[in-house]
Amino acid sequence: MTGISITMRHEVRETERRAPIVPADAARLVRQGVALTVERSPQRAFPLTEYVDAGCAVAEPGSWTEAPEGEFIVGLKELPDEPTTLTARHIYFGHAYKGQRDAGALLRRFTEGGGSLYDLEYLTDATGRRLAAFGYWAGYIGAALAVLHHRGALSVPLRPLTKKSLDEELNASAGTSQPKALVIGALGRCGRGACEALEAAGVEPTRWDVAETLSLDSPALLDHDILVNTVLVNGPTPPFLTKELLRSAPRRLSVVADVTCDVTSEYNVLPVYDTTTSWQQPSRRLDHTGSAPVDLIAIDNLPALLPREASTAFSAELTPHLLTLAEPGEPWLRAVRAFHAACAANGLEGERTHA
Repeated sequence: MTGISITMRHEVRETERRAPIVPADAARLVRQGVALTVERSPQRAFPLTEYVDAGCAVAEPGSWTEAPEGEFIVGLKELPDEPTTLTARHIYFGHAYKGQRDAGALLRRFTEGGGSLYDLEYLTDATGRRLAAFGYWAGYIGAALAVLHHRGALSVPLRPLTKKSLDEELNASAGTSQPKALVIGALGRCGRGACEALEAAGVEPTRWDVAETLSLDSPALLDHDILVNTVLVNGPTPPFLTKELLRSAPRRLSVVADVTCDVTSEYNVLPVYDTTTSWQQPSRRLDHTGSAPVDLIAIDNLPALLPREASTAFSAELTPHLLTLAEPGEPWLRAVRAFHAACAANGLEGERTHA
């Protein structure tokens, strides 16, 4: 027996269809001795019956707040505002370590309750590479939406679909235009997904990565119809695009797809907007762009639009690491150290937290 007890919580965001653990991997965890509880969820892409068949216990949405001591709470996106203090060990994407809006308030909920955050963004190998990520699918969908929007073929509001149906939409729109598209961060998982979506749409992308951004060629960037940003930075970086550049320089750029959506971080490399877009309104016209309009797509849960494919890939990467939680190895310890470093940076170190 592993001695590991996990609750997979319901996601409070209505558009979040993904699951960090899919039924096939839930069965694997149960076979290895993990006590796995799954909260009911009306929108999850995988039926609850499949988890029951895998040997999971069932709980009501939000019951994680009453989880016994030692439980790991696994999710993906933001927690609800209540309770105001967090006592358990939570595994999810917290988005709270880079000066994001309300980061300090979230971290204080953990320190005041004695809980801790194992942020999945910081579950990495020794080189800093994420060990479980949605990047490929985020890039794929972000680029696909940008092409469809440029072609006037984007159906609104957005709804979950499959890769097959998304590719069919790209193919059906192919005769309307062949935009010139640039992917920044093209060599990463997210960038690779963006490039493959563009190729599926019949568009051969311009590919930039570290070498091209060290001394960024702004006129060349602006000489594209579509910009897809897939770079998630962890330190100060000169911006790729600014309001001043959009307003003052000649350009053909008309669609910006920011896959990373690091908009409230102090390291944001696209400081041309301050709020994300949504499934209901996936694009928004940017201000301060002069006479030629520029539309923004910045949806912060893009992979949820392909929930089954994205969840299956992510769960396969995460599951082996969940099996090590009883005796956490270096990847989890790195995540814990990142949590304590973030608390210290927010003046919270020394308050009640556990690992």
